[in-house]
Amino acid sequence: MRPALRLVEDADLSPWRTEMFRRLNAPLSHTLGAKTAKPFEQLRIHTVGDLLRHLPRRYLAGTELTDLSTLEEGEFVAVMARVLGAEIRTARSGRQGRPSVRLEARLTDGHGFLTATFFGRQHLCDWWAQQLAKGVRGIFVGKVGSFRDQLQMTHPKFVMLDETGRVVGTSEEDERIAELSRSGLVGLYPATAKLPTWTIAECARIALETVAGVEDPWPEWVRREAGVCDLLDAFGYVHRPGSLREVERGNDRLLFDEAFAAQLTMAYRRADNARQSAGPRPRRPDGLLAAFDARLPFELTAGQRAVSEEIFADLARAQPMQRLLQGEVGSGKTLVALRAMLAVVDAGGQAALLAPTEVLAHQHYRTITELLGDLGAGRTLGAAEDATAVVVVSGSMSAVAKRNALLKVASGEAGVVIGTHALLNERVQFADLGLVVVDEQHRFGVEQRATLTDRAAGRPHLLVLTATPIPRSVAMTVFGDLEVSTLAELPGGRAEVQTTVVDGLRHPAWVDRAWERVREEVAQGRQVFVVAPRIDSSDDKLVDGTVRHYVGVTELYERLAAVELAGLRVGMLHGQLPTDVKDRVMGEFARGALDVLVATTVIEVGVDVPNAAMMVIWDADRFGISQLHQLRGRIGRGEHPGVCLLVSHAEAGATSWERLRAVAATRDGFELAELDLAQRREGDVLGAEQSGGRSSLRLLRVLEHGEVILRARGIAERAVAADPDRATPGFADAVTATEQLSDGDWIDRS
Repeated sequence: MRPALRLVEDADLSPWRTEMFRRLNAPLSHTLGAKTAKPFEQLRIHTVGDLLRHLPRRYLAGTELTDLSTLEEGEFVAVMARVLGAEIRTARSGRQGRPSVRLEARLTDGHGFLTATFFGRQHLCDWWAQQLAKGVRGIFVGKVGSFRDQLQMTHPKFVMLDETGRVVGTSEEDERIAELSRSGLVGLYPATAKLPTWTIAECARIALETVAGVEDPWPEWVRREAGVCDLLDAFGYVHRPGSLREVERGNDRLLFDEAFAAQLTMAYRRADNARQSAGPRPRRPDGLLAAFDARLPFELTAGQRAVSEEIFADLARAQPMQRLLQGEVGSGKTLVALRAMLAVVDAGGQAALLAPTEVLAHQHYRTITELLGDLGAGRTLGAAEDATAVVVVSGSMSAVAKRNALLKVASGEAGVVIGTHALLNERVQFADLGLVVVDEQHRFGVEQRATLTDRAAGRPHLLVLTATPIPRSVAMTVFGDLEVSTLAELPGGRAEVQTTVVDGLRHPAWVDRAWERVREEVAQGRQVFVVAPRIDSSDDKLVDGTVRHYVGVTELYERLAAVELAGLRVGMLHGQLPTDVKDRVMGEFARGALDVLVATTVIEVGVDVPNAAMMVIWDADRFGISQLHQLRGRIGRGEHPGVCLLVSHAEAGATSWERLRAVAATRDGFELAELDLAQRREGDVLGAEQSGGRSSLRLLRVLEHGEVILRARGIAERAVAADPDRATPGFADAVTATEQLSDGDWIDRS
């Protein structure tokens, strides 16, 4: 039986001002029933709107055959094909030599071939053979696998079609697909084993009924300027199309809606920020910043000087700065940020640096205090005249240490405050917070940075740092409320880093050579990072059913210290160690008391050990492109050339090899960022996958749809200029929906 249409009065739909947003945000369980809605969760479909934006992956005409040549192993698909022939095979198997009976049906669409295999008793195989007679046509649904290098489906669900395209059969599943097969186009949806494409289609039809007759949320002028159809028409065009032209028109509207909602949200944030007031923090010519600059033992790069001037100009204004500073690994973003912080301290304010991990927070503390010297000694005997105190605040500090640090923050004695998410605690009070620096913005949600900026008496300035280069289309979509500055130039004296992929599966001797290379590096007085993707070892089942053992940091550390690197000074670092242990280990490595540091990605950003000239990344195929680039940036920071070995035990032909070869081929972070984004879903980039939530981008691909994003941005700016107070209900709802989906706890505590 088809799921019943249900009312949604008991859903919490109070945030929504338009009837369309109320109905689209109704829980799917209130429309389909909890039992029917449950399987949709696997597809990240939770509301009526999620379902209506879950679009078919392809469309077939009633008499059209699927192009089987497009199938890939591992896909769960529905295919329309003709039976070339079917054969019952019998074989002996098992200890008792009992006969095993199976039916193999050979399918084709004229372009490719697929085998449908069924196992069962003789009478079942006889029945399947009758259904799958040579020449008959049907729709087959299942997971594509392979056997002896041939694509196959094992026990696919299927319905047969007559020559007119009508379904032959009367079962519940037959009835569900019958209406689809009679329509102009058959939509084949991304599906699961428990949720076949025709069930999704039926549920989408019911969802369409719940929004029938509801007014479009966008004003007519927005739809006209965007050149898109009405939203109800768009939903009908994509789920019950009469032609491929209708599908295209429906897709255009839904793509625009995602882009417009994101750009509208960013435009309102920019407008809201412009109306805020912040205490101007003009640069002093004779204060702490000037004293710091005079002591620098090197020249700032042209890029560092130019970006600093942009920041100083922002700080001098009465409107709060909202700036994103992106730069290559090692381009000197921390130095630029510190100069901005000192300018604010000179102007009588405080600056807070928010870091995503304790290791990075304490590394920033060490780096900044070393750079400042007695300028960061505060009110101590012998300190410089303009000195300020620098404190660090983290969740695992002792009660006494934290209390002392918080007192210095509250009194204003600490001009520079560094911390993790612990700074977001309401007990942290600032005397005059003038600047917030957020390191690695993608680890924090909008609400989290707002928690800190809202803590100040006036609106503080905001500087966001990221070492992950951001393509322009992503910057417009994700960081559209921020002005973007870029540091592409590396300081002089940075050594080259040679990156090599080590195939440990087919050439285990190469791995042995890697450890010999580590010993050679240490013998020359240099240090080495060894990075593994997880703390503990595990056995993971791969897609093809095989099991692969992944070595964690603890196992790798014990093995290296006892065998391959025995006799060297080997340390271990990961996020679950106590803070004092992490600080001790990192300190020992920084001052050269350890030769090799075996660690997780806690050393991914911010860690600066110039004598570390080599890195071995174990199971490198488990990392993304940007993460590999970040990790590699920890070496070659001194005078010695760097060596980075990417060790992988992945099977030949695995997609991960493309990532590894790309990282080995270039050190251009912007080029790698484009490739990384092309290989990943935008949900990962926006953080939704990290937060376990839903992405606000289901259809939009920021690399593919730059033109749509630009058009939406222009219309959004006009919309905000015409309605700065969000009086238009659809605009207010779009911003609410975007912010609900994009907020999340993204702090990395690994």
